[in-house]
Amino acid sequence: MSEVTKIFPSDTRALAEVSALLEQEGIRLDRNLDYISAIRDDDYHIIATGSMFHNTLRCFAVDHRHRGEGLLNTIVSHLMEQQLLRGNLEVFLYTKPASARFFHDLGFYEIARVEGRLVFMENQPQGFSRCLQRFQDETAAFLKDKKQTLDDSSRTAAIVMNANPFTLGHRSLIERASRENDLVHLFLVSEDASLFPFAVRQKLVMAGIEEFPNVCLHASGPYIISNATFPSYFLPDDDTASIGHAELDLTLFGKIAAALGIHRRYVGEEPFSQVTDCYNQVMREKLPALGIECCVVPRLAVNGRAVSASDVRQCIKDGDWEHLQTLVPPATYDWLKSGDAAAVRRRIAATPDVRHH
Repeated sequence: MSEVTKIFPSDTRALAEVSALLEQEGIRLDRNLDYISAIRDDDYHIIATGSMFHNTLRCFAVDHRHRGEGLLNTIVSHLMEQQLLRGNLEVFLYTKPASARFFHDLGFYEIARVEGRLVFMENQPQGFSRCLQRFQDETAAFLKDKKQTLDDSSRTAAIVMNANPFTLGHRSLIERASRENDLVHLFLVSEDASLFPFAVRQKLVMAGIEEFPNVCLHASGPYIISNATFPSYFLPDDDTASIGHAELDLTLFGKIAAALGIHRRYVGEEPFSQVTDCYNQVMREKLPALGIECCVVPRLAVNGRAVSASDVRQCIKDGDWEHLQTLVPPATYDWLKSGDAAAVRRRIAATPDVRHH
């Protein structure tokens, strides 16, 4: 006993056992897992489990009859070894508030929490402060390059976007924020969980903001949380998960805003996605309490329909280049038609539902 083994996706019996063990703890088996581990007893029944997705740890459970045997410590140690084999030195986990002290004893540090829901932790005690310092250094270098200075009366805003890919709608939102503020921090979600890789999204955004001299682009890092990495498995339903995601993300954003002197956050209206609309509603409630104005901007519309990246992806899948050209800036269109975009076009063509990626 206490030997940790990997559970393979083809082992449906073991997966069913893992799922049942998690359910005993009020946890659902996460959809986003790329490594599942388990410990079995002498009768080959699974009595402890823990999993990973990229550089996050998640889905822990120990059979109540085997508490106090150090099984969870063994699981966590095994997963951390796997993370090192992946080359991940920064590792994150989400847990229930009641379990935070246990993981702290294993070397994890709390970054933020949503009371009664979840705690976000990492294994680097200075990870978040280093990220804040990077944002500050990038801002200082940007202002120096642009020969700009800020004072206490300066208006500083932020936008967070995935830009999968960059559209005229994104450009319109940035133009509005640029016009109404002295400095705009544009945080581009850097996790590679989209049909367009981060390097491509960054390239297209940089081309799209060249004409706005007061927009400073930052790679978001791991502290601006995407839908792909956020865990919903220990929240009772999808609506609660969406609210929990928003509250945790905004708690972290409040700390980023304080470090950068951000007083406004701009976001586009969301007529299509219920999850994003829920996020916007939480943002309207929570940001003012953090001293940040929430500016919800109507989406740019083409032929009476709001422009969205999901429509762009659908146009690529359908080969509708004429309509697509009305939705994106020239730099995005030219790249999409180029040979460099062949792999992305093939990926989109092979994806059944491109609207939710």
